[in-house]
Amino acid sequence: MDTVKLLCSGYATSTLSTYSSGVAALHTFCDMRVPRVPELERAPLSESLLLEFIAACAGQYSGSTVANYVFGIEAWHNVHRVPWRIPKAVVSLALRAANNLAPPPNAPRPPVTIETMSAVLAHLDLSLPLDAAVWACMTTTYWSISRLGEFVLKSAAALKEGHHVKRCDMDLDRCEDRNAATPLYVTTFFIPSTKSSKTKGETTQWAAQRGPCDPRAAMLNHLLVNEPARDAHLFTYRNPRTGKPVPLTRAAFLTRVNTALAAGSHSPIKGHCLRIGGVLEWLLRGLSFEVVKVMGRWASDAFIVYLRKRSALLAPYIQASPVFVPFTQMIAMPTRIR
Repeated sequence: MDTVKLLCSGYATSTLSTYSSGVAALHTFCDMRVPRVPELERAPLSESLLLEFIAACAGQYSGSTVANYVFGIEAWHNVHRVPWRIPKAVVSLALRAANNLAPPPNAPRPPVTIETMSAVLAHLDLSLPLDAAVWACMTTTYWSISRLGEFVLKSAAALKEGHHVKRCDMDLDRCEDRNAATPLYVTTFFIPSTKSSKTKGETTQWAAQRGPCDPRAAMLNHLLVNEPARDAHLFTYRNPRTGKPVPLTRAAFLTRVNTALAAGSHSPIKGHCLRIGGVLEWLLRGLSFEVVKVMGRWASDAFIVYLRKRSALLAPYIQASPVFVPFTQMIAMPTRIR
């Protein structure tokens, strides 16, 4: 293995994809500048050229986008062992300026709700292989507050990478307390590679829920209809034309979900709307911020940016006579709000 591949392995695949956009943007800027910036002047990048690049991006992109561009350019230097001589203080100040000059943000992604899920279900036929897999995947992602990309593949070719959740990675109806008067059953999933744990993987879970959006019923139906092999991708379904098993991809999932939503005159969703919706649903049910943080496998309070309906979530905490006692209030509220 050469050194570039070695150092690239220190980044998550999604991070490398994001960072590569920064390098591409820099080359586009250098090619379009008058006079054109010669190739030899682009690496190592000078402080003045970086500031020119940031100035060109400021006001056109969000602060986070500009920051990712710069971090990507710095990462390229590190991976190729090209000296990065630009002071952190200068970079920090320039990025702060870019953030202040950013255009108004886009409307936040709407959360998927139980109503959204029900609207999708109304236009699915769960006896069909694709629909059965899509519904099981949707309910699993939602109730476990997972990233959609942890349960679907970018493409069928990605199956060769071996980072996907397999049928054998699911432990269905695991009893967590056999001595309890009412046993607690949980279904767990081992995700071999995640954004925050690339090599060790993480575990997520859900429990059966009341109503038509029950993930357990959806999963049992999927297993009955598609019968994925133990070592197959968990949400494998049978191609209706060839009868061959194929893994569920992100494109196939979103196309089917949004087709179902369109049939009911509902707006389309993006994959991350499921994770946002899961956070909102559990918080509105009264779970503490700390429990939701653990469920979503966040190491920080970053999930707070997903919050929608803040007044409904905060209502119990801001009454003249708080619904929760001070001790409960302290352990339930996220650090930023304490």
